[in-house]
Parts: sequence; C-alpha cells; structure tokens
Amino acid sequence: MLQSMTGFGSARLDADQYSISVEIRSLNSKSMDLSVRTPKFLSDKEYEIRNMVQKALVRGKVSISVEFNRNKAQKPRNSINRELLKAYYTELDEVAQNLGASKDELFRLALHMPDVLQQQEQEEETAEADWAVVQPLLQEALQSINTFREDEGKALTAEIMSYIDRIRILLADIEKHDPARMENIRSRIKSHMMELGSSEHFDKNRFEQEMVYYIEKLDIAEEKVRLVNHLHYFTETVYLPEPTGKKLGFISQEIGREINTIGSKANDSTIQHYVVEMKEELEKIKEQINNIL
Repeated sequence: MLQSMTGFGSARLDADQYSISVEIRSLNSKSMDLSVRTPKFLSDKEYEIRNMVQKALVRGKVSISVEFNRNKAQKPRNSINRELLKAYYTELDEVAQNLGASKDELFRLALHMPDVLQQQEQEEETAEADWAVVQPLLQEALQSINTFREDEGKALTAEIMSYIDRIRILLADIEKHDPARMENIRSRIKSHMMELGSSEHFDKNRFEQEMVYYIEKLDIAEEKVRLVNHLHYFTETVYLPEPTGKKLGFISQEIGREINTIGSKANDSTIQHYVVEMKEELEKIKEQINNIL
C-alpha cells in the first residue's frame, strides 16, 4: 500500500520533574533531507536520532524538534578550585598586610573571587538517563507520523487507481473504435488505388508493398498490448508492501510512451480525442506520485 511523504507526528510526556515533547514533520523530497533540533544534552545523540528517522521514514524533507523542560529547579553541585582559592587568599593577605587592613573577611572575599566556585552542569550527569526517557517518545512520534502517512497513502491509492481505471476505459474505447479506423484507412487507400490504376505509370506491385508498409505503420495493436501490461504492472506495484514511489514514476513514463505512440500512429480524430484524455489522467497520476514514498 502506498504511503505519503507528507505527514506529522508527535509525542509528549509530562512528569513531576520535567516535560518532554517531540514533533516530526515531513514533506516531499527526492531523498532524505533531515533537520534536527534538540536540547544541548542530546547533541551527542544526533547521529543515533538520524539513524532512527532514516530507518523509519526512508525519504522526505523531515524536521524533528525535541523540547525538554525541567519543572523544578534542581540545585547544581558546586566544586571549589582549591589552588585558585589559595592563590587569591595569599594575594589578599599580602595586600591587607601591606595596607594594615583587617584580615577578618579575607576567606569570604577569596571564596567569591572569579572561577573559585565552579558549577557542574546537572545535564552532564543525567544526560544518559534523560535520553532513556526521550528515546521511546521519539519512537512513538515516528510511529505517529507513519500512521499519518499510511492514512494519507490510502487516500492517494484510491485517487491514483481511479485515474488508472479511467485510462483503462479510454483504452477499451480505442479498442472498440480501432476496427472502424482501420477500415477507413483501407477505404481511402483503395480509393486512391482506383484513381492511380488508370495511370499508365502505375506500378501495382510497388503500390501494394507501400500499402502494406503504410498499414503496418498505422497499426497500434502492439502499443495497446504493452499499455495494458504497463497498467497491470502499475496496479501490482501500488499494492506492494515496500516503498514504490520511484518505481511507479518509471512505470508512468512507460505508460506515457505507449499513449504518445498510439496518438502519433492513430491518424484518427476520435482516437486522438481519447489519447488527449489519457494524457490528462496520466498527468494527474504523475502529480500524485511526487508525494508518494
């Protein structure tokens, strides 16, 4: 069954400590064109995220956004740069001694000098634990967008198959009209043959050879058979389980080639009318195939 490349999927988790949301959007593209926006603590997981998305979505212009918000402030752990504190304290002690100033507040002053107290980012310590929470949400969002794509694909399948059925009907109309077309061609040739037969330069054998060549050139039997086969192959391909968008594009080109040949060989206004309608249906198919995975 066909899948659309257009889709949207999301997943969300609200807990006491944090809230997480994942959103994935996709549009048409000839290949996988992926943009990822995640919190800083997931930067080293981008490669893994890309692999997950590539495997699940295959193709499309995809954007993924992960939002991670902590609901409660957590106290960061501080560490003291002992060497720097000692250096500040020694220098302050020397200055106080030279100036005859009080040394009562020296430790407090040294402790609050730049870079003495160093905060350790909590994200660094809990990144793996947070990723363990984000990962299943990402899988859920991917499943959500694939369900969206499948639903869109069902609608696309019905629409495309209606166009294929219309081409089949028009081909059946051509089949019904073709004997009359060939009879008209033969009648015109016989009429010309009678006119030329009275000429003293008329070569009957050569004329019959050219007539056979002319009729064979206008014969569209092979094109009709190939077109039927292409339509059947197209229908089979639509219902394959794997992505078939590119293959359907190639089959559509073959369908168009047979339709064009029928039009160029027909030499008949009625069949030309059917051919124009078939081309219109084929253009509708090609437009929809651009959105198929």
